[in-house]
Amino acid sequence: MADRSTDAWYPTAAYLYVLHLDGPALAWEYLRRHPDYRRDWLHRRRQQEAAQAWGLRLLEDPALDARDAHPVWFPDHDAVLQFYPDADPPPDAAVFEFWRIPGHKHLTHDGNHLMLVSRWLHYRVRLVLAPGLAEGMAYLYAVRACATPRASYRTILAELDKLVMVDGAAPAAVASSRPAPAALLELHTLQALDATLAGASLRETAAGLFGTEAVATGWYADGGLRSRVRRLVRRGQSLMRGGYRRLAQLD
Repeated sequence: MADRSTDAWYPTAAYLYVLHLDGPALAWEYLRRHPDYRRDWLHRRRQQEAAQAWGLRLLEDPALDARDAHPVWFPDHDAVLQFYPDADPPPDAAVFEFWRIPGHKHLTHDGNHLMLVSRWLHYRVRLVLAPGLAEGMAYLYAVRACATPRASYRTILAELDKLVMVDGAAPAAVASSRPAPAALLELHTLQALDATLAGASLRETAAGLFGTEAVATGWYADGGLRSRVRRLVRRGQSLMRGGYRRLAQLD
């Protein structure tokens, strides 16, 4: 077994940020690893046409992970909040205040709409700002009609709760519980996928994910560890080659 400890995919600590990603951000992590997507980004001759084929409004640099990338999916995910001017506001209506939105902000205009992504601590919100909405204007939340309005409404409420901060400011720190099994699954899947793309064998991949001692004691022909790593690799390849669309709610 070759020594892979110096490979970029080997240290699990490099993937800890994955534990705090939501569906659209996870979808980007799988898409940006697709060799064909990376080729389309490299050429970028017909950007809009190529982007739509991948479910994006614009191509995004695959060298950027979800902490720095700002992919804009088409159609928008349910968690995207839409802000519109209120044409008939009551006297005590809340007004739009750009700088009171917590976090580091990034604006993207794709030619059709303006997307604002704001991130702080482990939180991330995505807002679509309608034309005509300006600082100090009363505004409305728009909910797109769909076959499952209750589920969409609950998703939007969860996103709005992120914006309700004590005294209008983000806390200095947040306590996190033990990672959920689903989050750990995504971390291991992405690490296994990167190992495979780098040419690592299943056994080498297992050593990076679970340690050399676990491999020495649990790597049998029909053992659970071998099967587990094989499933992770297959899952990662499936998500990279189209399954990411489910995470971004494109299907």
